[in-house]
Amino acid sequence: RVTQVTLYKEDDKIMEDLIPTLALTNLFRCFSTEELSVLLKKEHYHVKRYAKGAVIHLQNEKCVSLDIVLHGTVLVQKIDSNGDMLTLCSFMAGDSIGENLLFSRNNPYPMTMTAKSDTDILHADRTLILSLCQNSSGFLENFLQSISDKTLILAGKINTLSMKTIRQCMIEFLLYEYRIQKSTTIRLEVSKKELAEKFGIQRPSLSRELMKMRNENLITFDAKSITIRDMKALKRLHTD
Repeated sequence: RVTQVTLYKEDDKIMEDLIPTLALTNLFRCFSTEELSVLLKKEHYHVKRYAKGAVIHLQNEKCVSLDIVLHGTVLVQKIDSNGDMLTLCSFMAGDSIGENLLFSRNNPYPMTMTAKSDTDILHADRTLILSLCQNSSGFLENFLQSISDKTLILAGKINTLSMKTIRQCMIEFLLYEYRIQKSTTIRLEVSKKELAEKFGIQRPSLSRELMKMRNENLITFDAKSITIRDMKALKRLHTD
């Protein structure tokens, strides 16, 4: 299937929708809607709509813009030497992409980015971002904070991927979600296929491990949730 990319023209309707959305993002929250209206009369940015499945950036493509997700979801993915699809992370509406690469001397995207659903993205080039950093201390602070946050996300992912077994990955995931959801029944916001991709493994490998853990009375599960049956055992296995 051929995926579609649409370049928006700068008309009044697009600007009407764009400014309130940008004002809610972490990077641009320091500006009022009136200030954004003035800023966005300048050049050095464009907005594109990517159809579901479209490639937004290819691995090793040079980063030339800071991207703001206005609508939809972006997946950051890589196919390893075994042919397994690894999903490093996803970006939702309001998230920014590329601030850790834009001003680097060596700045290719390390992984491919695709649209999980129909997705609108604002691409702001280096000139605009540099000007905003020089003229707005609030934007500069938000920009540096975003770079720091991306570093923590990457460190957390590396820590997860460095674990030796699928079971350790699964236990880490369950205990994390237990803390977030405050329930031993973990609602799955992604499919098991997508969960397997997050761990960098194939779907059948995850299914086998889940069945083993169920047979050992550690968990039960269905299509939409996983329930922890033996919390003490999971915590013990996590610290071993």
